[in-house]
Amino acid sequence: MQYNPGWNNSSVNLLHVRAVGPGDTLHYIWSSIGAPAVLLVATASRSSALHINWTQLLSPAPAGAIWIDPPSSVVYSAAVVFTKVFEYSEAKTLEELFYPTYDLSDFSWDSINRTLNHTALTAEFTGVPATDPSGSFSNGSVAFRVTAYEGSGRDQLLPSLLHTANSSKVEFVLAGVAPRGNGSRFALEVATVEEMGVAQKLRSARSIDDEYTPTIFETLSLVAESRNGSSTLSFLQWKATAYGSQTPRREDGIQCRSRGLQAANWTLPVSGIVRAYFGDGVGSTYTISAINISFGGEDGKVYQEKRYLSWSALLGFGQPPKDTFSPLVISIMTVALGTPMAMLLVGGCVVLFAQRKRYSEYEPIN
Repeated sequence: MQYNPGWNNSSVNLLHVRAVGPGDTLHYIWSSIGAPAVLLVATASRSSALHINWTQLLSPAPAGAIWIDPPSSVVYSAAVVFTKVFEYSEAKTLEELFYPTYDLSDFSWDSINRTLNHTALTAEFTGVPATDPSGSFSNGSVAFRVTAYEGSGRDQLLPSLLHTANSSKVEFVLAGVAPRGNGSRFALEVATVEEMGVAQKLRSARSIDDEYTPTIFETLSLVAESRNGSSTLSFLQWKATAYGSQTPRREDGIQCRSRGLQAANWTLPVSGIVRAYFGDGVGSTYTISAINISFGGEDGKVYQEKRYLSWSALLGFGQPPKDTFSPLVISIMTVALGTPMAMLLVGGCVVLFAQRKRYSEYEPIN
C-alpha cells in the first residue's frame, strides 16, 4: 500500500494497493480527487508499475496523467465511482420527496495518511460538503473505509462478507448527519466505467443459509462480463442489508434495495483519476453504467434514532466469491432430514416383518 506515491503533499488523497501473484499483478488505485473512486487494473506481469504525473493530475486537464508501465501488460481495466448521496422521504401520497443532492465531487476530504494501517491493510476517506447551507454535516461526515486482503477468509463483523486475495472491501459510512426530514432515507449512486465490449449485469442469488448474516438470504453482484459471455472480468458484491451501529447486530439491520442498473453515458463521473487514466473521451470510448443503492427501514426510523449507517461491498477481479453450506449447516441438515428418513425406513421394515410373521401362522387351505 502506497499513499500519494511520488508526491509529498497530503492535501489530496491517492492510495495505490498492489497485489503481486505468480505471473500477474492487480492494481487498486483509490482516490478522493473529485468523487471518490477506484481504478481496477489487472496486468500479466509481476513487475508492472503505476506512474503518475502529479502536475498534470492536479491540473484542469488530467487526461493521461496516470498509466501502467509497461502498457502492453494491461489485460483489463475498469473503474468504480461513488458519485452522489440522495436523501428522500415518502409523502402521504406515497410519492418520494427528494432533498438537494449531496454531490461527492464537491466534498472536502481529510488526509487518509492518519488512518492508513499497513498491518491491517486499511484506510479511511472521510469528507464533508465544501458548503453546508442546511448544517446537516455540522456533527457528521461521509466515509469510505477501504480494506485489502492477502488471502481468502470471512470478515468477523456483519455482514461477514466472504473474500479472496483477488478482492478488496469498501464500506460506506454515514455518521452523525442530521436528516432534513422526518423519516429520511438515503441512497448511494455508484457508477462504473468499462471498456467497449464489456457489459454490466446485476445478479441476485438467494440461499436458505443465513448462518453468517442472520435473516439475510439475498446476495447481489454487479458483474462485468465480456459481451460474448465467455468470462466475468470484475465484480461489486454486497448483501441486501446495511447496519445502524458501529458494532452491528441482527437487530441493527437496515433494509437495502438496488434500483435498476442503467446506462449513464449522459453524465460522466466527476473523478480526477478516471479522466487521468481513461482520458477525456470516457463517454464515447467506454461504457458507463449507474445503479442506486437505497437504505431505509420502517419509516427510516433506524437511522433517525442512531444517526449511523454502514453498508459494505466487495470488489475485485474474476468471479465473485460464492457462499457454500458450512460443515455445521450440513451436519444440522443431515440430522434434520436424515433422522425422519431413517425412522420411516426402520418403521417400514418393522411393519413388513410383522405382516410376514402374522401370515406365516396360517396354513394353505389347499
